[in-house]
Amino acid sequence: MPVTNIKGIFPGTFTMGNAVCGFLALLSAYDVEVTNACWLVVLAGFLDLLDGKVARLSGSASGIGIELDSLADFLSFGVAPAFIVYTLKLHDMGKWGWVIGIVYIMASSYRLARFNLLADTDEKKEFLGLPVPMAALTLVAYVIFSYHLWDGLEYTQYLVTMIILFAALMVSQVEYDTMPDRFNTRRNRIKLLFALIGAAFVLFRPRLFLFPIMAAYIIIGLVREAYRFFYLGMGLVRRRQTGNRILTENTDEQ
Repeated sequence: MPVTNIKGIFPGTFTMGNAVCGFLALLSAYDVEVTNACWLVVLAGFLDLLDGKVARLSGSASGIGIELDSLADFLSFGVAPAFIVYTLKLHDMGKWGWVIGIVYIMASSYRLARFNLLADTDEKKEFLGLPVPMAALTLVAYVIFSYHLWDGLEYTQYLVTMIILFAALMVSQVEYDTMPDRFNTRRNRIKLLFALIGAAFVLFRPRLFLFPIMAAYIIIGLVREAYRFFYLGMGLVRRRQTGNRILTENTDEQ
């Protein structure tokens, strides 16, 4: 067996583990074992993080690996969280419930396909749109958070709002930070510091801190995008308007 094929086995193992967790999450949600289903999605997220890192470190990244990863992600972070939310709340909403679930699945599939197209370009610097795993992990983290605090799902309207918002953010142009492979710049080192702090909180009290940290990541991206749009965008418009006015005045004088 070629060495490259042997190297590909290691990240492929994590990818298949991701897919298995997604399937088991569906079975657990079907059996009304909601928290188990949510933790399986979290485990799938951990395996998804590892397969990409292992592929890059071992130099075994390949086209088929990228496609397999997307298929596993679609199951674990597209279909599974939509089904979990459907069993918890959306089925009570009638046809609007399954419409919302379908929209979320469609948005996640589009986001994964777009990621594959941009994997060698802009996606290395920033995520374009909310990453599918982050959307899924935030949804299931809220369920875990709610069961931990109140022994059941409370404020279900927030869960419905989140799944609609996340579907929109996945297909949007909002930029989200990536975790770089190298930490040779000040910005990358700051990212690493915040990631380590967040990981420490999650390891200390996962049921309590997983959802707030995931939500903070999403909110920070929205705030930064709003800043770019309203402050930098309006400033750019004003500068262009000022430049056009000066150009017109100079033309009139001539």
